Amino acid sequence: MKCFISTSLRQQCSSTAGIIATRFNKRDAEKMATEKERDAAEYLKRHRIMELLENLSSLLFFYRPEKPTQFLVEQLEQLKMSQESGGQGPNLFNNSNLDAVLGILDPTNIEHITFAQYKHALTTLGIKDFDECPEGANEDRISYETFKTEAMQGLQRSSATYEQL
Repeated sequence: MKCFISTSLRQQCSSTAGIIATRFNKRDAEKMATEKERDAAEYLKRHRIMELLENLSSLLFFYRPEKPTQFLVEQLEQLKMSQESGGQGPNLFNNSNLDAVLGILDPTNIEHITFAQYKHALTTLGIKDFDECPEGANEDRISYETFKTEAMQGLQRSSATYEQL
């Protein structure tokens, strides 16, 4: 016996099946996209890609080289040498920049800063991990040398977007 389904009922069934299939595929696609996004985010985090790109972009904008591609290659080579030797890698800050920061923090040139200034300056420079009890902290007199040493080490750690070999 043959079953006859009206055209409108057939269209409704077809339409409903299409909606269910679309929802199923959409959920699967969303799940896959979410998994891929998580995998991508984990990869970026594990290899510190975002920090690397931020550092390279900052260097580009700061120096504005005539040949940006060549400049980036040189910075990556310097970063690789730094990883291999444990030396200093590409960094926006140098001693003269830190001298300028100290000049702002110590306008009377007494050659030390307070512990609060030390912490605030390092945090402002983007250094998250620094000595919380540096030489001179108990006297509230952090020497320029102590500040500059901690700042350069912290800046180096933050710009070293690689694992030490």
